[in-house]
Amino acid sequence: MRSILVVNPKGGCGKTTISTNLASYYAVWGVKTVLVDFDPQQSCIQWLKVRNQAGKYEKIHGVSGLTGKLQVPEGVQRIVYDAPARSVTDKVVELMLRSEAVVIPVLPSPIDMRAAREFVDQLIRKGRLRQNPRLVGLVANRVREHTNIYGHLENFLIDAELPFVTTLRDTQNYVRAAERGVGIFEMGPAAVDKDLDQWRPLINWIEGKRVKTR
Repeated sequence: MRSILVVNPKGGCGKTTISTNLASYYAVWGVKTVLVDFDPQQSCIQWLKVRNQAGKYEKIHGVSGLTGKLQVPEGVQRIVYDAPARSVTDKVVELMLRSEAVVIPVLPSPIDMRAAREFVDQLIRKGRLRQNPRLVGLVANRVREHTNIYGHLENFLIDAELPFVTTLRDTQNYVRAAERGVGIFEMGPAAVDKDLDQWRPLINWIEGKRVKTR
């Protein structure tokens, strides 16, 4: 079983979008997947309700992280944790220790970049990354390329002490996917080819090998 944590102390950075799309990727390829939602708004759980009502997509098991002990079904191959929007609390540290891969999405805004920098600094200062090495990487999220702010974000991520894994563009495809309870990997190829290209480095980085995205 392999666990992936999507985390950022600041709300609204796209953690849920990345978590649901990761879960749907694994489901598409027949990998038994659990999506654990620690966000008080339970956006992942709501997404799963829409998905299950449609009744035509691969099964993803949803678990609320707000109800105490996690009950994970037997035979699970991947767990995706959508972390709470908090700094380096005991719960975040516990989730990091459970996870083989940690994804930190960062939006192209000065506020989000400062929050991400402080979060990474806390992890490094507290020795969490050195004492308990994990695959930890940064993702530029909701990006409009060829803008000045994206240039600043790209430079920030390149200069950070963690790997800059990929860039995910700002597109209505993710909004449409969320409305239908699906992931980007379950939409028409013609509409999402560019998005699949951007997801490929992230999937390969998490899995540590070349894998398919379609």
